[in-house]
Amino acid sequence: MTLGHAEKAVNHGATTPAARRSEPPPPAARPPGRPAAGPPRARHDHGTFAIRIARDGTWYYRGSPINRKELVCLFASVLRREADGSYVLETPAERGRIEVEDAPFVAVEMWWHECAGRSCVSFRTNLDEIVTADADHPIRVAVDPVSREPRPYVTVRPGLEARITRAVFYEMVARARPERMADGREVLGLWSEGVFFPIDEVPPPEPAAAPLAPAGAAP
Repeated sequence: MTLGHAEKAVNHGATTPAARRSEPPPPAARPPGRPAAGPPRARHDHGTFAIRIARDGTWYYRGSPINRKELVCLFASVLRREADGSYVLETPAERGRIEVEDAPFVAVEMWWHECAGRSCVSFRTNLDEIVTADADHPIRVAVDPVSREPRPYVTVRPGLEARITRAVFYEMVARARPERMADGREVLGLWSEGVFFPIDEVPPPEPAAAPLAPAGAAP
């Protein structure tokens, strides 16, 4: 069963006609322990699959949402990022590009805990993958060039990030602490696994209000 020729098998297992029309074929898989038959074949490039990951993390196939979470998780397990920034589904036998509007995952939950005596910040993605922020899984905050709003992300796997939801980001800001950077800037950020991740600038102090003149004083 391959990425390009398993659509009928997936459709057969769908629960509704709409699901049968909208869900893509699963990636190729070989049962554990079964040896490969013959010499390895050259990987087949399908070009572009009709799959899109929306900004909110929903996967679409031919414009319809994929409602089977196990199928989405299966596709996500073979998702890769190319050097040019494009996204592909890739197995040993085949590959094909897909569209990603923002990030392929969404971080929907965060919690604090101790890791060998150090503070750790972990996230749960919309596909129930758990990632702890560290040197290999950094948190970064981009700024929208139009709205100037912060867009926070955490790395899930090399080249693949989860966009941190606004509610989770507000929780991060509430728990952030100020630190002075090497360049002298004071920023707010989080410590996790011994790494400090800046998330915002420390706001400048508000100017002191001018004292009120005593009653009856001359202007």
